[in-house]
Amino acid sequence: MTKLGHFHGGLKLVAHTLSAPINNSRLPEELIYPLLQRAHHYATPAVKIGERVLKGQIIASATSAFTVPIHAASSGIVSAIEPRIIAHPSNLADDCIIIKTDGLDKALNASASLDYQQATADALRTRIHQAGIVGLGGGAFPSATKLATTQDIHTLIINGAECEPYISCDVSLMREKASEIIQGALILQYILQAKRCLIAVEESMPQAKQALQQAIGTKSIQLISVPTLYPTGGEKQLIQVLSGTKIPAKSLPAEYGFICQNVATAYAVYQAIIQGLPLTERIITVTGKGIKQPQNIRARIGTPIKHLIDQCGGYSKDVQRLIMGGSMMGIALSSDAIAVTKASNCILAMTSDELENRPAEMPCIRCGDCATVCPVELLPQQLYWYGRSEQLEQCQDYQLFACIECACCDLVCPSHIPLVQQFRATKGSIIIQAKQTEQANLAKIRFQNQQQRRAREQQEQLAKADKRQAIIEKMKAASLAKKKVL
Repeated sequence: MTKLGHFHGGLKLVAHTLSAPINNSRLPEELIYPLLQRAHHYATPAVKIGERVLKGQIIASATSAFTVPIHAASSGIVSAIEPRIIAHPSNLADDCIIIKTDGLDKALNASASLDYQQATADALRTRIHQAGIVGLGGGAFPSATKLATTQDIHTLIINGAECEPYISCDVSLMREKASEIIQGALILQYILQAKRCLIAVEESMPQAKQALQQAIGTKSIQLISVPTLYPTGGEKQLIQVLSGTKIPAKSLPAEYGFICQNVATAYAVYQAIIQGLPLTERIITVTGKGIKQPQNIRARIGTPIKHLIDQCGGYSKDVQRLIMGGSMMGIALSSDAIAVTKASNCILAMTSDELENRPAEMPCIRCGDCATVCPVELLPQQLYWYGRSEQLEQCQDYQLFACIECACCDLVCPSHIPLVQQFRATKGSIIIQAKQTEQANLAKIRFQNQQQRRAREQQEQLAKADKRQAIIEKMKAASLAKKKVL
């Protein structure tokens, strides 16, 4: 039996998972595709208004290593490219491609299956990129870029540790598509040439573990049960549990020979390489007391949230909040017209009972509970004080950007201080300040270059004037000498 390590802090949370089978979503009347993929990285439209598209067709192209193509999830007409509210903490509106579906669901012909062992790693990464695959655990980082590491990878970890209490999309996928996940894991291992592959599932997932174990058979993949402790599903926390290796705050797991991929990502890789299918759908948990019939749904990317909620029987009474993501790390939404994205793993409709009417915020009493549960071993109370007083350099000294925003500190704070909210705001301030500094430095460099150019041009003009004057003086001297001879 593998001896497991452990990370600092963490919490035991009450699970609210679903055990029902995955249901397919009905075709919505329209599909909405935000061009903003992550951070400040956008895809570029590859279609025009009025154009007819087919399922699987690229409708937006990647612009960098941090973006991937976007594919239509059904056939229809591009009805608009316009701002719509998107899934973002600020509930901002941004440019989206809108497809009015035609009900035919006609698809492009899938490309032939690929014998991955006869292909190069570069060819496989290209296929994964062209299929639009990103990390489906919520991070949405382009998978091909992550797999293109130059580091020597000794361990591939397939992350099935779904530790948020309401999310069950991954465990349902592991129960129903275990063999495909294993095949995807083998493809990823082949690309990385990793010596070993570990699949982590929580102790509270016996059916998923059994399905995966049967699918593994004699294959050289090790299945490991990990404690159901939040946030074990965090990349660095899971590595520490499985290997005992603690990845420093400013380092990447690849630097220590580890690559983590979500189980849904492994399944998407299988579909792209073996079936020739791009990423056009994903499993989403639609749950909470605010939903009449909670379900795990195979939803088309671009589907409006309202469409999925209607399929789940609609809202129950006393709905107070709609969240995309889990109760710990999700973001509150202002509208159910927002569309499902590749990063969407859960839609949570919460009632006042679930929200527990959070008491009013009180002053920090320096109890240290937040530091005790922090899985990254930060000092949240210090970060809170520095953030509130806008001492941004001190926040960076105390490793603010190592915070994974897991909200463990929020949950245990006896003063009910919204710590993560403050941390997000402070991170935003630091990013804005850094951009302003960068712009100011760029403006300074441009000004200095302009001054140097003007000085150089002035010197060149003076040199030309001196040269002209010398020629004139020479001509005068020659003329004077000629007159004397005459």
